[in-house]
Amino acid sequence: MKTNLFYLLAFALIFMGCESDDTSDIIINDNSITNNGGSTSNPGAISLAGVYTSDLNLIASEEYIISGPLLITSGATLNIPAGTTINVEPVGVNAYIAILPGSKIEAVGTASNPIVFTSNAGNPGSGDWGGIVICGNAPINSTADGSTDTATTEVGGLSYGGNNPNDDSGTLKYVRVEYAGGAIDGNAELNGVSLYAVGNGTEIDYVQVYKGSDDGFEFFGGTVNASHIVVTDAEDDSIDWTEGFTGTLTDVYIVQNAGTDHDSGFECDGFNTDFSNEAGYFSRPTVTNVTVIGDGDSGRAFRMRAGSRGIFSNVTVDNFGRGIVIEDDEPGSATSAGVVSGDLSFTDISFTASVGTPYTGNDLENAVTEADVILGSAANATGTNFATWGAGWTNNN
Repeated sequence: MKTNLFYLLAFALIFMGCESDDTSDIIINDNSITNNGGSTSNPGAISLAGVYTSDLNLIASEEYIISGPLLITSGATLNIPAGTTINVEPVGVNAYIAILPGSKIEAVGTASNPIVFTSNAGNPGSGDWGGIVICGNAPINSTADGSTDTATTEVGGLSYGGNNPNDDSGTLKYVRVEYAGGAIDGNAELNGVSLYAVGNGTEIDYVQVYKGSDDGFEFFGGTVNASHIVVTDAEDDSIDWTEGFTGTLTDVYIVQNAGTDHDSGFECDGFNTDFSNEAGYFSRPTVTNVTVIGDGDSGRAFRMRAGSRGIFSNVTVDNFGRGIVIEDDEPGSATSAGVVSGDLSFTDISFTASVGTPYTGNDLENAVTEADVILGSAANATGTNFATWGAGWTNNN
């Protein structure tokens, strides 16, 4: 069953939580279409948009086009088989897929038949659509630990957060997300894949974000474990986390090609500085087997700030102006304190000669040195074996 987008604002109001921001309201028009003529460029396509309250089952042989926000509500599942391509109208952040708390996406492709979400534009480009948003019930540190309060997403005002670290929002496996992301203003952005309080019952494995306008993957708290993830030419950060993310990232491949503006390879916040650290803990994921390739400008491979912790191992960094940058930018929430406690370290990391400055500590409250941050041996650093596990299903143009 699908309901019209007329009800979308009502859902947003229902899901509003303890947080608010000063971003402008988003006006979403009701452009729902239920027949097979949803696009002049794809006249035979099945158009998808609106709020779905029961399962939506796609068929690989059909042609689909998303023409507006598509929301899957609690109790419903979006099922997408291997080999399915889903086109999205190039209307920026006015078209995206949102999996709400209690719902699931089951998008399970294969290496030879990946699932592809891409732009419907004749000449596609970054920011053509809003990407995939998954909202779960796992913990976040922008609400009090153990409370029933929730937060709301930057775009759409969708609820997320809870007390279930094992929350299950479904599966993304052998999936490509192309030409997604974008911003309404500096505080309201969508990424290729936005993960809000997603729990570790969710499987994210073999997923690429290709040529996105904002971040590749952004983790807003949660405990989800992601592996074999690729970010190619993100115009902002390739991997971003905040709000107390404590999952694992294994086998990460990032490439920032020349000719595209980029920010950091990893931008790592311990909490959301637009609000506060209500739960009193910081982001502290475990990140293993990483290759980060820059475009030779002055950018940062790893920017650690707002108290973020993280245990990194087996990392290679190539062609960045700066390697690891630690910032004590939030009074009382020193990122350098994580180095002192053993909760922030890089073990077995190598920098090629093209990396200008491997380590920088900016006005640190704790006198930590490069030797305190970088452990092990560069000789042991191999990064991730992308040539093997990334073959066949990724877009490397």
